[in-house]
Amino acid sequence: MAPSLNAAAFSRLLGPWNRGAGPAYRELADVVRLLILDGRVPLDTALPSERALSAALGVSRTTVTAAYTSLREQGFLSSGQGSRGRTRIPDLNPFGPAIFGPAKAKEAGGTGQGWTGAGAMSAPGLAAPEGILDLAYSALPASGELVHRAFAAALTELPALLPGFGYDAIGLLPLRQAIADRYTAAGVPTHAGQVMVTSGAQHALTIVLRTLADRQDRVLVEHPSYPNALDAIRAARCRPVPVAFAHGGWDLPALETALAQQRPKLAYMVPDFHNPTGMAMPDSQRRRLVRAAAAAGTVLVADETLRELNLDGVGTTPLAGFSPHVVTIGSLSKSHWGGLRTGWIRASEAMIGRLAAARTTVDLGGPVMEQLAAAHLVRALDEPLPARLAVLRTNRAALLELLRGHLPDWQTPVPAGGLSVWCRLPAPSSTALTVLAPEFGIRLAAGPRFGIGGAFERFLRVPFTLPPEQLETAVLALRAAQDKLNAAPQLRRTLTTAPAVAIA
Repeated sequence: MAPSLNAAAFSRLLGPWNRGAGPAYRELADVVRLLILDGRVPLDTALPSERALSAALGVSRTTVTAAYTSLREQGFLSSGQGSRGRTRIPDLNPFGPAIFGPAKAKEAGGTGQGWTGAGAMSAPGLAAPEGILDLAYSALPASGELVHRAFAAALTELPALLPGFGYDAIGLLPLRQAIADRYTAAGVPTHAGQVMVTSGAQHALTIVLRTLADRQDRVLVEHPSYPNALDAIRAARCRPVPVAFAHGGWDLPALETALAQQRPKLAYMVPDFHNPTGMAMPDSQRRRLVRAAAAAGTVLVADETLRELNLDGVGTTPLAGFSPHVVTIGSLSKSHWGGLRTGWIRASEAMIGRLAAARTTVDLGGPVMEQLAAAHLVRALDEPLPARLAVLRTNRAALLELLRGHLPDWQTPVPAGGLSVWCRLPAPSSTALTVLAPEFGIRLAAGPRFGIGGAFERFLRVPFTLPPEQLETAVLALRAAQDKLNAAPQLRRTLTTAPAVAIA
């Protein structure tokens, strides 16, 4: 069943839209268009009928009819049965096929591809060329000496394992026990049989999808969400069900409605310092989410990759603390180093058995040396964190000050944790900025890469993983790209395909 909005929920999303600055229908259409572009109203969502919305807003039906007509003419609303259209993204390229057709578009100087949205930006990319500051990655360098010591210790332990075959689909016991002990210390009693070691969080999600979801199954996701997770869901031939955030946090009524109406097989959530927004879900909302998922028969998959990067001391309970049926994904990539390629899944012992059986069709286990080293790192996780968190706080403060000084029109909410700032731009120009960025020595990941169907053109994720002096260089480059775009606003329409980049 495709998503729909009732009049009361839509009225709440619209907020105080009628400010008297112009015709009411035009103001209403403008606000709806921004909600679609910002991803707060997912694509292919049926809007309320004209009659129902006019009653909810206290305006004439003529006003709503005119607003819907304007949205249809602009390509943001499809023609539907009666007066209920579905949200969509139009072809925003003036040289695209929606206006000229492919052949004429190329003659006019365009690509002939029109608006390609997130699909054109989903191909994996390579490392940035030398001399380019890479802001597409939101990751830290290795925690230096600690990683080196862990591998040195692992080397002394390796001989004892060499007589064995070296295959283990669940993972080495010392590492699984160390991970279980971390959960127990966080208030979620866990034993080693509830943990499977994987080659990173992305590998973990792929195993979960392969085990629990079939083609065309629905998977609820936050909107925006982590791009590589969206890619994994699409690769599994599942159908993502996006639920937008409310102002300042998760929209629990919308999540509960989506779970009840759509009954997705899985719900992929990042409750701890969400990527890309950096927000943390309060425990009260976690309880509601767990109850709603249980009522819908939906398996909650909690990505806790960023949980340790708690910059402001936010106190939350792991989602698994509210239900034994939550499947949790973790990783050392953000807390220690992406090059470790060590992640895990925490679930019930029965679920781990199912996941292990599915995994053997893909691989037979991870590298032994890395697991031995990871066991040392997990047991000593508290050693590097205070210093790394202090560095991140300094970087975050420097980035926010630079953005507010050089790009004052950008909205830059302070993330409670994580590694990046989710900036709101003054115009839908994220893709255009991303296309221009290499000219000024930086590489970006466009906002639509974090959404579905071309949403989030007004947003850009900017990580604060670089030192302050490099962040200053990056922000000055962003300012230069923004200046070029301001001087030639038509570029927002002609630069509609961002370069393919890898995102972390």
